[in-house]
Amino acid sequence: MSQADSAPASAPTSSPAEPTGPAAALPEPTGPGPVLPDPTGRPVAAIRPETLADPTGPVAEIRPETLAVHPPHVEVTGSRPLGVPLHQGHVFAFDSADALAEAFTSPDTFLYSRLGNPTVRTLEDAVARLEGGAAGLSFASGMGAISGVLHALLGSGGHVIAQTCLYGGTYAVLTDLAARWGVDVTYVSGTDPEEVRAALRPETRLLYLETIANPTTRVADLPALAAVAGGAGVPVVVDNTFASPLLCRPLRHGADIVVHSATKYLAGHADVLGGIAVFKDPEVHRRVRRHTVEQGASTDPFAAWLTLRGMQTLSLRIERQCANAAELGARLAAHPAVAAVRHPALASHPDREIAERLLPAGGGGVISADLAGGREAGRIFVEAVRVASLSVSLGDVKTLVMHPASTSHHQLDAEALAAAGIGPGTVRISVGIEHVEDLWADLEQALAKAG
Repeated sequence: MSQADSAPASAPTSSPAEPTGPAAALPEPTGPGPVLPDPTGRPVAAIRPETLADPTGPVAEIRPETLAVHPPHVEVTGSRPLGVPLHQGHVFAFDSADALAEAFTSPDTFLYSRLGNPTVRTLEDAVARLEGGAAGLSFASGMGAISGVLHALLGSGGHVIAQTCLYGGTYAVLTDLAARWGVDVTYVSGTDPEEVRAALRPETRLLYLETIANPTTRVADLPALAAVAGGAGVPVVVDNTFASPLLCRPLRHGADIVVHSATKYLAGHADVLGGIAVFKDPEVHRRVRRHTVEQGASTDPFAAWLTLRGMQTLSLRIERQCANAAELGARLAAHPAVAAVRHPALASHPDREIAERLLPAGGGGVISADLAGGREAGRIFVEAVRVASLSVSLGDVKTLVMHPASTSHHQLDAEALAAAGIGPGTVRISVGIEHVEDLWADLEQALAKAG
């Protein structure tokens, strides 16, 4: 037996085994820093720090773990992005403590996305420009915009003059303010300026109107009503959701604040929840902003980006929706199962003269129809459509139908529904951009089933 054969096995050493696999490819460590253990407890080669040269500061040795957390920010130079950049991050960093402290009192400096965000600011500026206003303020929903403006402008014991035909959510907010804050609300038709004059009080804080009322499509005489309110120093707030800035710009007709559910026509594709208010007076904008940023109804940057994308086709969609709605409204008016049809483009509309002045480019995409068979006919009709969808909301590229008395205006009792012009058989049709003949065939077969 050889000496090698007879020699006892040597004892294990304390040195780790040579690494295999990806760890074997890592170089030996250089520079400062400890050897980092593998989380599994196995010995690994140390991670070699990368060296980054900051042209404005000292050379720093940065390890991969840190690099993974701090990706480089690429600055675009020599060109610009054709689309609006999405700034999804909600916090912003500063180079000095003084700059950070100053940002808390400067709305023009981006600090925290609840207070302001570049993509959201782009949306606010874009809608303000469309409406011809001084500044915009974006919200997480249309009701966020409406509630934010009302809460910022009203106080305990205040008085509001409001149009009788209002969106159910707005009616609910006013009712709640009446119960909790003692805010008194006087409702007017929206077409007679003398009603507004008679309703004015020393404590009147605002006049609230809708360009095209939801769901009755009544058209408010904005210039006449705003002239009375403005003469008394009462601000005028107008919900312009049904018209959009493409059909009407209320600020040009005497309004002080315009609100939108951006969810509807501005975005237009059933994939966004958002709202916006536009102000004629920058000081009123600042006042409302100071109040609403603390309420937390801020717009998500991605929702703002989607709304901006949708607005690029707003004019094309509105044109098609107005044309489709006018044609369908005329056909519905001649159908025996329909007792009454309201669309601002129809000669039979009660506010046709006002619509011709305020809405020369079209009467919007919403039709209100009273079915002869009443509530049961309305239920059968909205369930029978096949191209259209039974759904809340409006302003979408798809046609949507609903029964307001049991859905969007369920907050109203029978008396309030009647005062708003909403009957048991009233159906609302938000007309999309589909081919008009396909839409008519769908509505016709649904009406046949509804009787």
